[in-house]
Amino acid sequence: MSLMSLTAAELGRKIKAGEATAEQAVRDALDAIEKKDGELNCFITVDGEGALKRAAEVQRGIEDGTLTGPLAGVPVAVKDNMCTRGLLTTCASKILYNYKPTYTAQALEQLTQAGAIVIGKTNMDEFAMGSTTETSAYGETKNPWNLSHVPGGSSGGSCAAVAAEECSFALGSDTGGSIRQPSSFCGVTGLKPTYGTVSRYGLVAYGSSLDQIGPVAKDVTDCALILEAIAAYDTKDSTSVKREAYDFTAALADDVSGMRIGIPRDYLGDGLDREVKEAVLAAAETLAEKGAVVEEFDLSLTEYAIPAYYIIACAEASSNLARFDGVKYGYRAKEYEGLHNMYKKSRSEGFGPEVRRRIMLGSFVLSSGYYDAYYLKALRAKALIKQAFDQAFAKYDVILGPTAPTTAPKLGASLCDPIKMYLGDIYTVSVNLAGLPAVTLPCGRDDAGLPIGLQLIGDCFAEKKIIRAAYAYERTRRYEHSPLQC
Repeated sequence: MSLMSLTAAELGRKIKAGEATAEQAVRDALDAIEKKDGELNCFITVDGEGALKRAAEVQRGIEDGTLTGPLAGVPVAVKDNMCTRGLLTTCASKILYNYKPTYTAQALEQLTQAGAIVIGKTNMDEFAMGSTTETSAYGETKNPWNLSHVPGGSSGGSCAAVAAEECSFALGSDTGGSIRQPSSFCGVTGLKPTYGTVSRYGLVAYGSSLDQIGPVAKDVTDCALILEAIAAYDTKDSTSVKREAYDFTAALADDVSGMRIGIPRDYLGDGLDREVKEAVLAAAETLAEKGAVVEEFDLSLTEYAIPAYYIIACAEASSNLARFDGVKYGYRAKEYEGLHNMYKKSRSEGFGPEVRRRIMLGSFVLSSGYYDAYYLKALRAKALIKQAFDQAFAKYDVILGPTAPTTAPKLGASLCDPIKMYLGDIYTVSVNLAGLPAVTLPCGRDDAGLPIGLQLIGDCFAEKKIIRAAYAYERTRRYEHSPLQC
């Protein structure tokens, strides 16, 4: 059996006990990538030589007692929008095809200090703009459960790599569900922390008020361990929050007695697939049987989440992506006349159609005459959505619902209708607009054998509550390995 079939926590214990080595773990990950990634396309860059060199250093640290953490020696894959010093960071875009940063993202620095070993950078939707990992300049990633289906996005490469057991765990980023939705489609567990909990320093920005780095793993225990490693106050990130405690593993208790769980009726209406609805309500019933108080309620304002999110996200993207102009780094058009023509041609040739679409939308809503009509209204809607969640959390500890309205669609089915793709984020974008934490974990499969995800949402800085509820539910079912396991 490959060491990649173990959870990160199990592998860490095995290495610490001397039953395996960091080098063996890395070699198993590299072997799995070599065997499977030709079909899946989870990775853009694989750093085999660097990973093996780092594995030898980590093994020495484990043996001399320098590295004692639970993730020491464990291989990790990193979404390709997080800077890695000296290693390609492309954001799955032609415009950054040759970019090697001079520094490493803070969250990744902390993982490295904990002894985790980076094996490569995973595929994604270009600049995290998409829900299927089909907008990548490096080709689409496929779902390990069915190669004719998408893995979700934009962290599809990270989630597919974990599901296919090409790594022990991965890091993703979540702007409007980009960790949770692909985790749901790939049958793994993904956690989006409260905004500001994990440093965004070194994360290539899409929507600065929405982006958050988080873990993707096989189970809730791994996610809690990884979050403990990457969460910290960082003076280099002006949005970073100094929290009183980061002991997320303390919430790993199989006890939801008296926990109040609300299910928004708005999440169970039209557009929700029957099989997804049945699986989610069955999960709610399981938590009720374990002692939780579960009831439905009206959340309201759900219909405004998608338009508010896409206006705000695209407005921020149009500003953030202005820096990619062919001057300092990345792609530059070969033929141009004058500076402005060089800007225009470099950006037109370097960005893909989905990124260009969102930049244009963002520029439009920020333009004179439309700023008040669209952008300011979206900000007001965002504030109202946050108020609606505040009222809900005055009564409930956790909000439960589906992660996505359907299971993974077939490859090519979403790109032909971008609006339909945007509407697929209906259950996830509100969490980012309100800056809340949320976790997704498997709760069943549909008739076609594709995974269904359960989403648990908590109040700001209430990660422990959603981890506790998720762990209690997870204890009632076994982890299901994808068909592409070793």
